Amino acid sequence: MEVLKKIFGYLTFKKDTGEGSFLKSMHLINKLSLLMFLVSIIYLIIKITR
Repeated sequence: MEVLKKIFGYLTFKKDTGEGSFLKSMHLINKLSLLMFLVSIIYLIIKITR
């Protein structure tokens, strides 16, 4: 359940609590990669079920 909360937190783009621009940019890259991964999984599920 904790994993789902973290994924939801990333997807809602909650404010980062990290310090420094490097850490903030890494959080942004993680959010974008997670979003791209979820979109690709949804795309694959749609392709398989058709």
